[in-house]
Amino acid sequence: MNTSNAAPNPALVTERGARALPRLPLLLLCAAYVLPGVIGRDPWRNADLAAFGQMAAIADGRTPWWMPTLGGVAGDTGLLPHWLGAGFIAVLGPLVGPEFAARIPFALLLAAALALTWYTTFHLARTDAALPLPFAFGGEAEPVAYARAIADGAVLALMASLGLLQLGHETTPELAQLAATALFLYALAAAPFRPLRARLAVLAALPALAGSGAPSMAMAMGAGGIAVCAFSSYPQVRRYAPWIGAAAVLAALTAQGLGAWRWRSPGLDWAQLPGIARQWAWFMWPGWLLALWTLWRWRRHLLHRHLSVPLTGLIVALAANLAMGGSDRALMLGLPGAAVLAALALPTFRRSTAAAVDWFSMLFFTAGAAFIWLMYVAMQTGMPAKPAANVAKLAQGFDASFAPLPFVLALAGTMAWIWLVRWRTGRHREALWKSLVLPAGGVTLCWLLAMTLWLPVLDFARSPRLWVERIAAHIPADLPADTCVAAPGATAAAVAAFEHYGRWHVDARRDPAATTPCRYLLLISRTRPLPAAPPGYEQIAEVQRPAERDERTLVFRRRD
Repeated sequence: MNTSNAAPNPALVTERGARALPRLPLLLLCAAYVLPGVIGRDPWRNADLAAFGQMAAIADGRTPWWMPTLGGVAGDTGLLPHWLGAGFIAVLGPLVGPEFAARIPFALLLAAALALTWYTTFHLARTDAALPLPFAFGGEAEPVAYARAIADGAVLALMASLGLLQLGHETTPELAQLAATALFLYALAAAPFRPLRARLAVLAALPALAGSGAPSMAMAMGAGGIAVCAFSSYPQVRRYAPWIGAAAVLAALTAQGLGAWRWRSPGLDWAQLPGIARQWAWFMWPGWLLALWTLWRWRRHLLHRHLSVPLTGLIVALAANLAMGGSDRALMLGLPGAAVLAALALPTFRRSTAAAVDWFSMLFFTAGAAFIWLMYVAMQTGMPAKPAANVAKLAQGFDASFAPLPFVLALAGTMAWIWLVRWRTGRHREALWKSLVLPAGGVTLCWLLAMTLWLPVLDFARSPRLWVERIAAHIPADLPADTCVAAPGATAAAVAAFEHYGRWHVDARRDPAATTPCRYLLLISRTRPLPAAPPGYEQIAEVQRPAERDERTLVFRRRD
């Protein structure tokens, strides 16, 4: 929406303040954020493992592409991201391994979300209502340079979001939903400047969002986009509304064809509101703080498109988060919109506010990096004794070894952080994006250190490989192809681990366990006392998962 330019503009930016962030450092920072964790690790527990197991099953031909299952149980996720991962596994899996092959497209989706957020902000910042006020004697920022500087800040704000750190590096359908949401916001933002690209983008974004498992959010974003366009003062944007309607129809047809219309909302319990508020506070940090500042300083511009476009994506994500009882994966789809709003706060910042952000980021992330290094030294040398004992207690059986390449990468990242802190605190910089350099750099540093120095112990604790190997020691390796292993009540992630790493034909459908024809049966229990052997079975082993003290996996064999 863009109704009038009569409201006073709070942005005052000099020509020097609109300097763009140099491209090479920005690209290196994005690479340091996206790439760690892509190589050298197994899928981790829960959603990451379940999604990978579904993709691997499709690629291996163990389940059909159109109606995939795990252990005979149908999945409840979007098909498009699973097809994408399965395709990469089928093509590249024999060359680089299925785990790495599956992560390649999702790393590209994360990079696409960052790039689309940049272009969305660039187009929005070029609109008349978003441009800074001209000075009486000249020297104000040139519009394109100003838009580039704001867009650089939006990318930094997105990388600084704590909620994106783990979820953005998983192999899950929600990452495809994030990229589709960013593409939809780009389509709305580019409508006045790139009509053809905007139409193609929206025709791809909403069906992709629906086919990735979020059809209701696709419909809601389509309705919000139509409202933004219908009341716009740009004639070409008003003519864009029917294209959004057509994209919403395609999204509904896509969801119907792929069977994605499933109600996943448990409803909102009012007792959950304090917990959800805390979730919003840390998940969207620091973007929510800057976004609130933007909404206050630009409060007379709420109907203009540089605010209404990102608000559309953010409001839909917040509403979905509430409707789904605090789902962090629904909340993640609001991060691109929050990043755009956060970037628009930069030209209205006071120097004291920027300094507070800098000092907090410097102290917090320096302390985090120091802690990661301390624990790494403890794992390698046994000193200090207490941290080393804590690691040994939490990851029983883990044997640390020195790897030169991860150490060199971690050291290079730490030196880059020290240089960045000295650059930012050594003298005042006028660039708009300066206040988000340390938050984004600090998050990237901690992720890089965790995925280099801590990766072996994290993989030991969260990978299912060793757990399945311990179970496999009690199940013959030469089981006939038609012999099944029953796992009634097992989670999708556990079934995925059994199928991929155990190479067993898993049956997770039958319950109670006594009715299954399978020769071997696995029961996962956290209760005491442990369940007794089902009728006709005898217990042959009790297996403990690494870094899991309460959980036991009981292995049973049918009596001859």
